[in-house]
Amino acid sequence: MLGASLRRLREACGLDRGQAGFHIRASESKISRMELGRVGFKTRDVEDLLTLYGVVDDAERRALLEMVREANTPGWWHKYSAELPSWFTTYVGLEEAASVIRTYEVQFVPGLLQTASYARSVFQLGNPDASPDKIERRVHMRMQRQERFTQKDGPKLWAVIDEAALKRTIGGREVMSEQLQHLLEVAALPNITLQVMPFRFGKHAAEGGAFSILRFPESDLSDVVYVEQLWGALYLDKREDVDPYLTAMEQLCVESTTPGGTVELIGGLLRKM
Repeated sequence: MLGASLRRLREACGLDRGQAGFHIRASESKISRMELGRVGFKTRDVEDLLTLYGVVDDAERRALLEMVREANTPGWWHKYSAELPSWFTTYVGLEEAASVIRTYEVQFVPGLLQTASYARSVFQLGNPDASPDKIERRVHMRMQRQERFTQKDGPKLWAVIDEAALKRTIGGREVMSEQLQHLLEVAALPNITLQVMPFRFGKHAAEGGAFSILRFPESDLSDVVYVEQLWGALYLDKREDVDPYLTAMEQLCVESTTPGGTVELIGGLLRKM
């Protein structure tokens, strides 16, 4: 969040990353990493950048400098850093700060809606050489990520799942049956909306694959699009990059089942198992 705020302040001043980096005796790439939240923040660097960007109001400066302290305080997920790829820890931090998450998933049930057994099977498929202990730590972390979404004042989750993910048996019939039943249960929660993109739409707005859009409670923070790849991830927050994904997500929601239709579809799959 601090990085996004610094980027907006820099752009408002008409400065590029090279100019900002020169001011704090750093490289353009360091400014880029700071703005993407992929490097720690030094109070002195942020103070110098705020001065460069013309932030003179004491209250605004104090609020942004307080964000330095918060950004440098390890989140609960950092204890799992040995089990996670470095590019994913950034996402978990953004997820913790988000008030709304909209996600489209093709291959699997979204991680935030997985049961422990299903998640374990997914991790084992993708990491056949991982030790049982490492797999269990990743499962535990995934379950911990889900806790916010079952709380009364938790963030909103709006998930669109491709029908293929629901018909792809992961971990065996018992694991899949439990997973489908879990989806029916979470679909009843007030802050979770669940839709399914049915097979009948052979061509649709998100043919490029899975993605997530994160929105934050601070109105001045831009949405962030997260696109996971085989060995990394993209984090997009510029309006021209985010808008196509917002349009695709809106179209997906129009073409997908209604929440009531989702319950009927999943119930039908369960009866056939």
